[in-house]
Amino acid sequence: MDILQILLNESFWAATLRIATPLIFGVLGALICEKSGVLNLGIEGIFVAGAMAGWMAVWFGFTLWMGLLVAVIVGGTFGLIHAILTVPLGLSQHVSGLGVTLLATSISYFTYRTALPKLSSPPKIEPFQPLDIPYISEIPFIGLVLAEQTAMTWLALFMVVLVWWILNRTPLGLSIRAVGDNPDAVDAQGLSVYGLRIGAIVVGSSVMALGGAFLTMSAFDSFFFGMVNGRGWICIALVIFASWRPGKALLGAILFGAFDAFQVRLQTEVGAFLPSQVFLMAPYVLSIIALVIVARRAEYPRALLKPWFKGAR
Repeated sequence: MDILQILLNESFWAATLRIATPLIFGVLGALICEKSGVLNLGIEGIFVAGAMAGWMAVWFGFTLWMGLLVAVIVGGTFGLIHAILTVPLGLSQHVSGLGVTLLATSISYFTYRTALPKLSSPPKIEPFQPLDIPYISEIPFIGLVLAEQTAMTWLALFMVVLVWWILNRTPLGLSIRAVGDNPDAVDAQGLSVYGLRIGAIVVGSSVMALGGAFLTMSAFDSFFFGMVNGRGWICIALVIFASWRPGKALLGAILFGAFDAFQVRLQTEVGAFLPSQVFLMAPYVLSIIALVIVARRAEYPRALLKPWFKGAR
């Protein structure tokens, strides 16, 4: 097996970017929430809800883009539940987030079983197809990687730039970062701490739902139980790896995607000598190692996990 040959193969990096796409949406959504000072452990359930809602909307006759809009609305709704519980009520962000994950997952599976009770196999839809963008495929190496991607991957890459620009170059982004570091100072300026945090959680949760929608509307063409497979929890870890920076979040998602794509190819080469579980766990082990190396230097929002009440000292 030639590792260098794998790493220099366009199909390997095309698969890496495809695997990283849902993680990009998820880590950006978690980053937006945490930049405002609120941890959102509801991400795993929001992934499931976004996957099911977007797919089911298309199955019942909506266009693919309308399906994405439905997923965004569903994700934002669960984000609003988490926001109300953790911001004005000041309840535990850990407990609320886990509760949202259980609620969103259970409702999604219940809705699927109720709407389609007699189907023995998951029904299929026509998913997003790779975009044929003029001149892109003619670029050496990179063009062949990008030519295999769908509109949702391009949207994810655009979202990285958009989130970076909003957080670092706009007054709104400055307010979100400030409320995650020093909510008392934001309140003293006459801005609504509650409004900023609730808005950030709703928007972040909507972005998370796009990660789930990618699985059913781009990577696959149907919805099935267990398809999210812990991607939400990986996104929580990637936020720390990225030090709450969108650019490093993209790097972390691609790094995990590369680990995952590599283990698939490695399994075909030496799978007869090692159990398949060794290869399946390899991306997670390598991600944990990378997280441990980077996390010590991470600068987290200083008000993260700290409830804030107006007028309290």
